[in-house]
Amino acid sequence: MLKTEKNYEFRKEMLQVHEKDIRNKALLPSTTEFEIKNGFVINIPQDDEVILTAAKDFADFLFISMGVSAQLRFGKAEGGGNEMELCLCDDKDKMGIAAGYRGCLIDVADEKLTVHGFDSRGVAQGLYFLEDLMTFKKAPYLEKKIIRKKPMYGPQMVHSGYGLDEYPDEYLAAVAHEGRDAILVFVKDVHITPYGYLDFNELIYRASKYGIDVYAYSYLKSGVHPEDPGAEEYYEASYGRLFRECPGLKGVTLVGESVAFPSHDPHTEWGPKGGQPVRSDIPSKEEKIHPGWWPCCDYPQWLNMLKKVIRKYNKDADIVFWTYNWGSRPEEERIKLIESLPTDISLQATFEMFEAFEKDGLIRTCDDYSLSFEGPGKYFTNEAIAAKKRGIRMYSMTNTGGLTWDLGVIPYEPFPYQWIKRYKAMEKAHKEWGLCGLMESHHYGFYPSFISKLSKWAFCEEHEDMESILLRILKSEYGDENGDTVNRALKLWSEAIEFYPATDNNQYGAFRVGPSHPFCLDITFKIPDASYSMFGNRIHNPVYGEYIGPEREFLNMRVPKERAALEKMKNLIEEGLALMEKIADKNDKLLKLINMGWFIYRAIITGINATSWYLLKKKLYYVKDKDVIMQTLDEMEELLTEEKENAEKTIPIVRVDSRLGWEPSMEYMTDEEHLNWKIKQVEYVIEVEIARFRKAVREEQVAVLRKASTAEQR
Repeated sequence: MLKTEKNYEFRKEMLQVHEKDIRNKALLPSTTEFEIKNGFVINIPQDDEVILTAAKDFADFLFISMGVSAQLRFGKAEGGGNEMELCLCDDKDKMGIAAGYRGCLIDVADEKLTVHGFDSRGVAQGLYFLEDLMTFKKAPYLEKKIIRKKPMYGPQMVHSGYGLDEYPDEYLAAVAHEGRDAILVFVKDVHITPYGYLDFNELIYRASKYGIDVYAYSYLKSGVHPEDPGAEEYYEASYGRLFRECPGLKGVTLVGESVAFPSHDPHTEWGPKGGQPVRSDIPSKEEKIHPGWWPCCDYPQWLNMLKKVIRKYNKDADIVFWTYNWGSRPEEERIKLIESLPTDISLQATFEMFEAFEKDGLIRTCDDYSLSFEGPGKYFTNEAIAAKKRGIRMYSMTNTGGLTWDLGVIPYEPFPYQWIKRYKAMEKAHKEWGLCGLMESHHYGFYPSFISKLSKWAFCEEHEDMESILLRILKSEYGDENGDTVNRALKLWSEAIEFYPATDNNQYGAFRVGPSHPFCLDITFKIPDASYSMFGNRIHNPVYGEYIGPEREFLNMRVPKERAALEKMKNLIEEGLALMEKIADKNDKLLKLINMGWFIYRAIITGINATSWYLLKKKLYYVKDKDVIMQTLDEMEELLTEEKENAEKTIPIVRVDSRLGWEPSMEYMTDEEHLNWKIKQVEYVIEVEIARFRKAVREEQVAVLRKASTAEQR
């Protein structure tokens, strides 16, 4: 049994860099293995902070995880046998495939272990790979051979999954161990995030020790057109000042909805944000939209202005221009913009979004980040091709940290075979179009898991078979004897996510928060939010059908098909759970995986009920037969009773895993407190609102009978 956790207690586990006592002492080394014994010496060539930090970490791993003592020493190996030498090597012939950024060559010989790094970060990654190998083996034994590793992508940017813009050293260590090399911080001003003051330079110093760069995710205002008088002074006071005060920032990520400026593009107007401005006048038939949602023809001018003020202080600053907000706009407009962009920036396009495809007779669209479609979408593909022609660095938002918006309050999506499909599609994009950098999470953050371990290995040049890597990881995480069963279960779960309809109504509704999602009749209830949250309930919509999207006019036809798809998803999750529940010897990791599976199962029930609730409300408001109305009210009460029970059954699930029901920018939305709120909300709808409807129908029936009786008497 898992123990009960308080809110945020998941952070305690995240602060433990290395797992204790994982060594299988019954194992003995074979003649083809190098054994690391007590007194192991780690020789460090020079006083390099990244190498020194990684070497200390390696010694810590040996002691805590393997029960082996080690010491650090500056200098070369002395030939004692029980030692390792760390060194830099820029010999491209020797390094082979590992010649390049973060590349490493690991030489496990009879008398010595050597880690060559193409750079200091490569040395660090070599040490982390050795830790992985010993974790798989459950012993400090390494097969004697030469290993070459180099990541395909750099940067690999992640937001914090510990807490919004919170990066303790232990979390930075975890990010580095998982092969990521960059973190993102939301920036409203110099040293100011949405949560208030944060010393960016202090974070840059600490992150650099782990071989991690810091990118600013811009929330800086852009209220002036670059042609306006005083524009340079205006941007110097924001972007220029940021890089003047924090020259160690690696770069800045720019996305339309957060940084748009008063464009002169004829398709746009500088007004309320979003695709549908609120207005009282009658708009023209050719509706104009906010510049944040259109590939404006003057974005190149704006980017050149930012380049000018930023690169005055950091000549190599990576300016990442992300086309997320207008990926659904006409291809010719988007490509026209790319053809006019400066070539010394990085272009970022989301990998799978805006794609329309059919499954089981249902036309699906990825309205926002989703794993239901592995990608790439046409939007990404045509922009990547255009960027390659221009010689512009191509990045993508891939969500490969392990989570999308399919299920908003879980730590990662445990659907490895669908992730593998995405990894393979990304590798093809890397080879064909030069995809070289990634944004791997958004404000829901990066949570180390077996999924992030899988992607770390899959994202290396000339990696082994991904399915084989997965099975090694599963056996390491959940037990050698359980790996095959867990693997079969996860195949079912991976199939399940393909049935998920990734619409705004699902992703911003029931699936954003899961079983705490309210069911509204007359009163629109908003889920309570924390006063200290960044977004709170603003990115959760409690009413199914209110989001405007390409499917809006066809909801009555779509919803039954969506509901059927979700039923298939639920059944596959349940099948996988049944397999894992039968495992006799479950460790805590497996218990947590199963527990999360039940949370996903409960969230799907809420999603199914949300579609049914939508159809019942439509029926209630538009039918005329009073008997049908009363029958509909009975069905609604039955559905709400089921949803109340669903929330009650979710409470024990979130009690034993405080990471479930939490999201960094919304803070807790589906903990026990919010589930109890949901139960009361449903009771109110049953006992007050539905009761009012019934009373109104009965009174109407009585009035009709009285009228008929009076007429008969006359």
